[in-house]
Amino acid sequence: MVEDGLSRRMLRNETLLVLALSLGASALSALISFIGSVTKPGGLKDQAATLNSSAAPGRPWLDLAWQLFGIATALVPVALVAHLLLREGAGLRVIGFDRDRPRFDVVWGAVVAAAIGGTGLLLYLGARAAGGNLTVVPESLPDVWWKIPVLIASAVQNAVLEEVVVVGYLLRRLGQLGWTPMAALLAGSVLRGSYHLYQGIGGFFGNMAMGVIFVLLYRRWGRVGPLVAAHALIDIVAFVGYALLAGRVGWLPTA
Repeated sequence: MVEDGLSRRMLRNETLLVLALSLGASALSALISFIGSVTKPGGLKDQAATLNSSAAPGRPWLDLAWQLFGIATALVPVALVAHLLLREGAGLRVIGFDRDRPRFDVVWGAVVAAAIGGTGLLLYLGARAAGGNLTVVPESLPDVWWKIPVLIASAVQNAVLEEVVVVGYLLRRLGQLGWTPMAALLAGSVLRGSYHLYQGIGGFFGNMAMGVIFVLLYRRWGRVGPLVAAHALIDIVAFVGYALLAGRVGWLPTA
């Protein structure tokens, strides 16, 4: 199969390179982290995985610079995907990441976030209680003025990176490479679960299930916009909610 002058081999290599520069590398890192966790004495629930941690403790302005640097560089693969899709003459609009239907994206994103967010929290708490998950600490930033804005920006960055690369781009490329819809769905869902393995078995299966749902919704709507909105809302609630509630409620595990 040839797409706009690109051979199957070139498309395959391009896809592998994009993943190696982004969430494929994250999946391998998470696998190594998971192996390290399960080989430590004691259960997984006695260990912690910390997100959004301070990069320069005691130096707030330098820490802010590092946080913004990390968020910006994490979005470089999205810029690469935009370039590669634009090379086809399509651009990000072909995967539904544009401003054509903002109301649709936000409203349905909120609906999906409400449906998945609560279920995900219950699954996390259950998996941790059963010893299948580490304690996930969504943030450990200092109490400074930029804390909440950085957490929101980090949540949006996660959403854009994952949904553009793992749903929109990957499904498009696998389809062009001749993969069946079921095989592409499984590949994307396993990848999503894999780069959450640092959380434990519960994180793997929970995010894999989320991946299946997101792929089905993408195929129905033809847009990643609502998925980006849903993912961003889920992470914003997780990050900011933890910052506001940690140590104040008994049901929320802390490190």
